[in-house]
Amino acid sequence: MPANASAPKLNEQICYTLYSTSNLVTQAYKTILEPLNLTYPQFVVMMSLWQKDKVSVTELATTIGLSKPTMTPLLKRLELLCCITRNYIEGDERKKCITLTDKGHEFAEKGKLIAEQAFCASGLTAKEADLLISLTGKIKTNLKLRG
Repeated sequence: MPANASAPKLNEQICYTLYSTSNLVTQAYKTILEPLNLTYPQFVVMMSLWQKDKVSVTELATTIGLSKPTMTPLLKRLELLCCITRNYIEGDERKKCITLTDKGHEFAEKGKLIAEQAFCASGLTAKEADLLISLTGKIKTNLKLRG
């Protein structure tokens, strides 16, 4: 059956390009993080905590764009790895505060090397990476405004 000439072409769609590239980037991180017993989403949580520590689960979930139910197993695993603690917020036993442990803080140095390794694997220059981050940030902002 011949292809429909008027149908959108997969390789010309922003959504597919972002989706397929994201999968490859996640796979690259998986390879780098596997020896450390970390998943890419766990690494994202750690990067967020290195920027702002002692946050509620809700704030952390909002920052990284995951739902609170998705966060629970990630945080439990990071707690088992002794990277974070989860303690109730004083005065509100329904909310927990996520805090980096000493090990979690120390891991930031390895995190920097991991990020550099992944960046090198991308083959981008610093200027290209900045442009890509800027453009994808623009897409996120515009889609959030519509959603």
